[in-house]
Amino acid sequence: MWSRRNWGRVCALSVASVAVPSLRAQPAPASAAPPTPRPGAPKLAIAVDSRSSFCYLPLTIAERLGYFAQEGIDVEVREFPDVAQSLHALQSGAAHVLSGPYPNTIALQARGQNLQSFVLQGRAPQVVVGVSLETMGHSGGVADLRGRRVGVMATSAASHRVASLVLGKVGLRAADVRYVPLANAAAAVQAFRRGELDAISYTDPTVTQLEQMGALKVVADTRSTRGTAEVFGGPLPSGCLCAPGSFLTQYPKASQAMADAMVHALKWLQTAGPSDIIKVVPERYFQGDRALYLAAFARVREAWTVDGMMPETGPATAARMLAQFEEPGSLQRVDLALTFTNDFARKAKARFRA
Repeated sequence: MWSRRNWGRVCALSVASVAVPSLRAQPAPASAAPPTPRPGAPKLAIAVDSRSSFCYLPLTIAERLGYFAQEGIDVEVREFPDVAQSLHALQSGAAHVLSGPYPNTIALQARGQNLQSFVLQGRAPQVVVGVSLETMGHSGGVADLRGRRVGVMATSAASHRVASLVLGKVGLRAADVRYVPLANAAAAVQAFRRGELDAISYTDPTVTQLEQMGALKVVADTRSTRGTAEVFGGPLPSGCLCAPGSFLTQYPKASQAMADAMVHALKWLQTAGPSDIIKVVPERYFQGDRALYLAAFARVREAWTVDGMMPETGPATAARMLAQFEEPGSLQRVDLALTFTNDFARKAKARFRA
């Protein structure tokens, strides 16, 4: 999710016509011993921000287990500091596909850009809102946050928007609380422990860590489909693979291969146990605490799709959410049917019986 300033900067860029440049594929992990791309395989780049986020774990699984190579493509996952820069990479031709939030495709179309989701990774944003048991006590709730400090990952980010929606349900506006941006998870935990925050809107494993410490009372949880429906009124599509419609039309085989690899990874995640995760996930994702990562993994696994398909009501839910943060009427000209396609995921679902 972006601020209007970031949208204006990004949408001033034109979508480049996508060719398939020569790219160097990332080395396969020795522990998993995945297959390597065959000589002459098409080389593709996928741009992503914060690839260690649980939201994009299916992408990591597809890469680490060699599912892209199995589908006959040579994929390099390129990480960028934020969503704006990863989208810039796509629009400038430095990447062919973006792994990013689905709502971006809606906001971009409102600004005349054509970007389509073609395989969905998540059906819930995995953001949790909780209040501090230290500063708010056991009886404190959302309605008691007037004039209080609420930690978020960044202003205008998904965590900020979820917090705004949750606060809005009890009549609180943005001006009624003080939002404190804390992009660093360790800093967020320390601020919470020191009593510098009265509430927080954040993702895992940070939320699970605060829960385990007994410092947090959860008041809204979008790690589950039920909690997501309570906040947004239905499933909210989150991480997805998306690309310009021209790319999907010009390179249908490569697009299908990526969708197949991702659905394969999503199916793997449905039955993966702790030992499987430890073997496949890069060590740096654990941030020195495997037990915490695995506990958080168990809490978020419902948020991933099982088959890469866009839920029927998902686009409308995302549009309703965006409408509360965009200029009035700016989304009226958006054709939601053009922001996604299930054609590739449907074929992959049938193939892998996902």
